Amino acid sequence: MKYIQEYRKPEIQKKIIKEIQKYGSELRKRLNIMEVCGTHTMAIGKYGIRKIMPESINLISGPGCPVCVTPLNYIDKAIGLTKINDVIITTFGDMMKVPGSYSSLEKEKSNGSKIFVVYSPVDALEIAEKNKSKNVIFLSVGFETTTPSIAQTIKIAKDKKIKNFFILCGNKIIPPAMEFLLKEKDTEINGFLCPGHVSTIIGAEPYKKISEKYNIPCVISGFEPADILYSIYLILRCIIEGKAEVINEYKRTVREKGNLKAKKIINEVFEICDSEWRGIGKIENSGYKLKEEFSQFDAEKKFKIDVKYPEEKTGCICGEILKGKKKPFECPLFEKICNPENPFGPCMVSSEGTCSAYYKYEKR
Repeated sequence: MKYIQEYRKPEIQKKIIKEIQKYGSELRKRLNIMEVCGTHTMAIGKYGIRKIMPESINLISGPGCPVCVTPLNYIDKAIGLTKINDVIITTFGDMMKVPGSYSSLEKEKSNGSKIFVVYSPVDALEIAEKNKSKNVIFLSVGFETTTPSIAQTIKIAKDKKIKNFFILCGNKIIPPAMEFLLKEKDTEINGFLCPGHVSTIIGAEPYKKISEKYNIPCVISGFEPADILYSIYLILRCIIEGKAEVINEYKRTVREKGNLKAKKIINEVFEICDSEWRGIGKIENSGYKLKEEFSQFDAEKKFKIDVKYPEEKTGCICGEILKGKKKPFECPLFEKICNPENPFGPCMVSSEGTCSAYYKYEKR
C-alpha cells in the first residue's frame, strides 16, 4: 500500500480481522499482547480494535507514555526549581497537569511561577537568548523520539556559548523497560507491539536481543487500523508457528538500523544511566544523562533544589496499569474521582496515557 487512506479501507481490515479470528480459534490459551506506545493505545481505543479481538487475545497496555512514567521526584524537582529567583521553566504542555507529591506545574503557574509551554527545546533556547538575565530550564522528558532534538539543542547552546540555558534531564529508553516487564512476576506477555515512533530512531536491532533471549515475537507497527491489525496478525502467526522473530511492519518509516544521524547526536551529548520509572521503579540502563563535556547545561548541577520526600497518592493503581497487570476499569478512582479534568494519577494526564485513552474511547 502506498497511501495512508489505503490503511483505513474497511475491506482490507475485514480480511485481516478474519485471519486474526482464524488464528484465535487455534490458540490453546489466552494470549497477552502488549503495545508499548501511547499512540498505539490511543489508536486501539479510537478504532475499537480491542473490542473486535477474539476472546483468546488480550491486548494490554505498557509504559508507552513518557509523561506517565516520569517519577514523582522529577516533578517535585521541577516545582522546586520554580521557587528559585530568576528562573523560567519551559516544558511540553502535557507535563503541566502531572501531579507531584504536593502540587503540579499548572498549579504553580497559577500561583505566579514563570512556567511556559513550548513546542520544542529550540523554543526554550530562544527564550533563554531573549532573557539573558534569567536562567531558563527546559524539562527534558521523552523517549528516544524526542531525545535527538534535545541533544541537538544542547549542541547549539554550546556552540553559541549560551550560559543561561539548562535542562532537567528525565529522558528514557524503551527496550530496557520491555525486558524489565518480561522479568516481572505475575506479568505474562506473549508478544510485543513495538513502538513505531521510537523505532524510527533506534531501528529494529534493539528488539532482537529481547526476542531471542525471551523467545517472544516483536512486531514494529505503524498507527493506522490496518497497521495495528496486521501487526497483531503477524504476532499470532509467529506464536502459532513457534517462531520468535522481530518483524518490521512499519517499513515505510522504520529502517533496520534506525536513524543513524539521530543516534549519533544522542551519543555525542548523552550517556546511558539507570533511571526511575513512575509506578515501576528503577530500571538499569533505561535513561540518559548529560556527558561530562555538556554538564554545564545540567540544572541539577547548577542549582540547589529543595525537594521534600515524595509521597505517592494512595488508591491510584497507575503502576499496575503501566506494567500491564491491571486495566483502568479495575482502578477504584477511575471516572469517579480521576478523569482528564481532575487527573489523580499520571496515566490520566497525557492524551497518550492508558487511563486517558480508556476514558475517552473505551468506557464500559
